[in-house]
Amino acid sequence: MMHSLSLAAVVTISLATVLIAVFGLRLSRTTSDFYVASRTVKPWWNASAIGGEYLSAASFLGVAGLIVMTGQSGLWFPIGYTAGYLMLLLFVAAPLRRSRAYTIPDFAQIRFDSAPGVRKLTAWLVAVICWLYIVPQMHGASLTLSIATGLPGWVGPLIVATVVCLTVLSGGMRSVTFVQAFQYWFKLAALVIPTVFLLLTLRPFAENRHGQLELREQLQSVVGMSGYETVSVILALLFGTLGLPHVLVRFYTNPTGQAARKTTVIVLGLLSIFYLLPVILGTLGLLYTPQLRESGNTDATVLLLPQQVFDSPVADLLTAVVVGGAFAAFLSTTSGLVVSLAGTLSQQFFAGTVRGFRISTLLATFLPVGIALLTSSLALAGAIGNVFAFTASTICPLLLLGIWWRNLTARGAMAGMSVGAISCALALLIAGPLPADTATWWAQLLRQPAAWSVPLAFLTMVVVSRATRRTVHSEVDRVMARLHVPES
Repeated sequence: MMHSLSLAAVVTISLATVLIAVFGLRLSRTTSDFYVASRTVKPWWNASAIGGEYLSAASFLGVAGLIVMTGQSGLWFPIGYTAGYLMLLLFVAAPLRRSRAYTIPDFAQIRFDSAPGVRKLTAWLVAVICWLYIVPQMHGASLTLSIATGLPGWVGPLIVATVVCLTVLSGGMRSVTFVQAFQYWFKLAALVIPTVFLLLTLRPFAENRHGQLELREQLQSVVGMSGYETVSVILALLFGTLGLPHVLVRFYTNPTGQAARKTTVIVLGLLSIFYLLPVILGTLGLLYTPQLRESGNTDATVLLLPQQVFDSPVADLLTAVVVGGAFAAFLSTTSGLVVSLAGTLSQQFFAGTVRGFRISTLLATFLPVGIALLTSSLALAGAIGNVFAFTASTICPLLLLGIWWRNLTARGAMAGMSVGAISCALALLIAGPLPADTATWWAQLLRQPAAWSVPLAFLTMVVVSRATRRTVHSEVDRVMARLHVPES
């Protein structure tokens, strides 16, 4: 029965996604509709859509799994994910909207007066980041479908890719906005319902003094991250959020810079509410599913908790609700990434046409499916954390210095992004084959490179820009005024 209900949940959320996307198609008529929804998305709609695409497999499944695996150290991930939006609010949201760009490469072109090298490098980095971010969503879909329905793991990524393609091809950004706003609230409900049921069963345990001490001991006994690794993860999450292409492109859809700021404030509230739930479920996972830590399959915590606590049919119903929410997470995040990447590829290689956007959508979707099917699943939150470190070392310095420092030059931006990308990628590649229990200082530097790769990227941009300050283009003051002067 559990398999049938879970499969029905997957089918239902997939059909709902396609139907909402078709509704968006009725409203999409122009190129601007496809790229930025004609910049008419209201703050509440946009905030719900951002919450829908940002709360990925790492948030829905990975946070609870990390708490089971690393105890209190896992709490830094939801804190970092949410605090990153405060950085967006303070430094990026409004200026980025005022740039009037469609994509991050467009911003680079505007900021550096059409310097072709910066735009091309930024486009390739956006492509790499989006593809790396999509792959964990496919792994999450594979894990969820195989556990909940017994179907082969490869079916999950194909379902996600097919539904996302239909969504994005239907109406571009306008369709994706409607879909993601719906999926945020669906995901929230999909975690609220099992959490309430589980907490109701926990009441006798909570009133038991011995039970409280047992839970506290389990939290403290789990070996977490070192001090350096914790600081590095926080830096990666804080600065990495500033460079996520699928999040940044949503600010282009706001009518004004003020609306972009209001959107970010609402997102902070929505994320804070959501992240309470996987933290509670991860804590309950320490009590009811400790065996997952030994098997290394802690990403399945949220999926398996109902079966550990309840008898059928309640357990089957709650599992189906969680499976539906998990697929909503995979679909919403992947669709945001695909629409962002399709916009970048279309602008770079297909003259920015609607037909080019649709060709780019196919390229953006099915390449990571192939990668996911050929690779094994890492811990979801850890895999996404690596993408944040890479983003923090590349796109983030370009945006922060490009927005706030007039003397940043095109050569400085290219040098900094190149150094950040190479240093971070090499560190993660070398750390990949190392045993997970390797605790030497150099292994920690390689596993969590953000603490040194991000400062290195910023320093490289500053030093090279100082050395090439004569190449600052003559229109820089006009561009900076566009970024920082509020719209009339």
